[in-house]
Amino acid sequence: MKKSRRQFLTQSSLGALAVATGCHKENSEPASAPPGMPSAFATSPAVGPEVSPATFAEAEKLVRFPLTEAECKEAAGSWREAMASLYERRTGPKKVPLGPTLAPASRWDPVLPGVNIDTGKNLFVRSHGDPGPLPSTDEAIAFAPVTQLSRWIETRKLTSQRLTQIYLDRLQRFNPQLRCVITLTPDLALAQAKQADAEIAAGKYRGPLHGIPWGAKDLLDTAGIPTTCGAEPYRNRVPAANAVVVQRLQDAGAVLVAKLSMGALALNDVWFGGQTMNPWLLEEGSSGSSAGPGAATAAGLVGFAIGSETGGSIVSPSMRCGVAGLRPTYGRVARTGAMTLCWSLDKLGPMARGVEDTMLVLNTISGPNAGDVDSLPSTLHYDANATVSGLRIGYFPQWMQEATDVDRGALATAEKLGMTPVKVAIPDWPYDDLNLILFAEAAAAFEDLTLSGGLDQLKMQVPDAWPNIFRQARFLSAVDYVQTDRLRRKVAMEMARVFSQVDLLLVPSLRDEMLTITNFTGQPSLTFRAGFVEVSEARSDWAPDPQRPLPKFNPPRRVPYGVTLIGQLFDEGTVGRAGLALERAFGVAAQRPPGF
Repeated sequence: MKKSRRQFLTQSSLGALAVATGCHKENSEPASAPPGMPSAFATSPAVGPEVSPATFAEAEKLVRFPLTEAECKEAAGSWREAMASLYERRTGPKKVPLGPTLAPASRWDPVLPGVNIDTGKNLFVRSHGDPGPLPSTDEAIAFAPVTQLSRWIETRKLTSQRLTQIYLDRLQRFNPQLRCVITLTPDLALAQAKQADAEIAAGKYRGPLHGIPWGAKDLLDTAGIPTTCGAEPYRNRVPAANAVVVQRLQDAGAVLVAKLSMGALALNDVWFGGQTMNPWLLEEGSSGSSAGPGAATAAGLVGFAIGSETGGSIVSPSMRCGVAGLRPTYGRVARTGAMTLCWSLDKLGPMARGVEDTMLVLNTISGPNAGDVDSLPSTLHYDANATVSGLRIGYFPQWMQEATDVDRGALATAEKLGMTPVKVAIPDWPYDDLNLILFAEAAAAFEDLTLSGGLDQLKMQVPDAWPNIFRQARFLSAVDYVQTDRLRRKVAMEMARVFSQVDLLLVPSLRDEMLTITNFTGQPSLTFRAGFVEVSEARSDWAPDPQRPLPKFNPPRRVPYGVTLIGQLFDEGTVGRAGLALERAFGVAAQRPPGF
């Protein structure tokens, strides 16, 4: 007869367990349990190291949950029977491996109950402007946006092979300064370019990305080509299959020229090859974690790149390097075959030299895939020629007062274009608390690396780098995780209220509250160059270190500055349309970093 856990504890033999744990207890004779007796909590066999009231008195400081002396004693007295066994999946003896492709059972759905998402047919109308004559220099060709490059290739004024060789040459020439390339792929690139030219000559044009060279952030799997995640433990990792996004671009005829650098395990801009630098200011990092995509795109080394964002990894390097970065709605682009940092936050998106370029790429890579349980079917409605007049553009008055002249000028330009500025506000809540979810999920994603000691191989071993954060995250409270998840839904409801008043938001790009909020609620984001500012000190993603002061400049240096549009869920079309109109009005997107 099956015994209850209560009886199992008091009546069964614990000899084998006692040997394993170093605790010796007398065996007792088993007895039959009365029929119908349920199991009880805190009656499992005692496992794990001994704990004492002093253990809880110290641990309470980590979770900020004070206990009385009696409560500490009671908790310690039953911990090994009540809670320690809950770690058996990790500590054994019945260990269960959790492969990297296994997603959590609980999923974040950015679409609130009662809201319907359009899953009908796409409407995609690109601009019809004449690309003009082909420039006379390779440099000018290299810096042209995809909107022009694609027209020249389509009309056979430019071959993919020539364009690919231009970018391969520039990658080899400028990478020593920027450290933006992890793996160059010349043989594959030239073969793909040759195939593209042959297909186009035969009248088999696949679309606006056909023959366009691009670079992949090195967390996207590429068949037979190393995918390192910028981290020492994975520098020799070679996947067998392409990520879904890579395959979709390959099917569109795009040409992969390089795997681009990223901050190790998708944090900041330092990887095992060094720090990726900003082409506009070589004394500072390019920001991250999409460091290589930002730097390579800004320096005219690729036609476009694919980056990823969990908490600012597209927005920040796009801002610093002066490129257009589109962070799609959470779930629009399948992440199958991409490194997981945070299941409920990770997003893949394009980085390019122009707003419409990002829309051309988004149109190609969008769509669900069975390998990504959070990917959703959706519709993209984009018309480059439609008016922006009448769009309600929300802004936060206090944030604009504290922002730059470029931010305030962008809002004024939007009004001149016929958009209607609308003041909005959100509650003063502790939005940074949401990062508890990020830290917990990221620590779970890299648990094996943490437990094996592999984190010790990473170049950055400072308090704000992943090794320390992953270890700290083991002490976060599970109860607080659930409560933070509930706060996340409350924040999403607040954003739905804001978007009932406006069509899109204009915000300072790195305003911490909105960067955090919209990553957790899943709203799409478009960051693009709006002007220039001067800086007297290099900028960094890392916490200040008095031992390593950042370079200072006198006179100050001129660098690009971007603004960010936030859209409604799955409404990238409106964001792109407004962004294109603003980009044309700003008239600064074509300026190049000196020396490149």
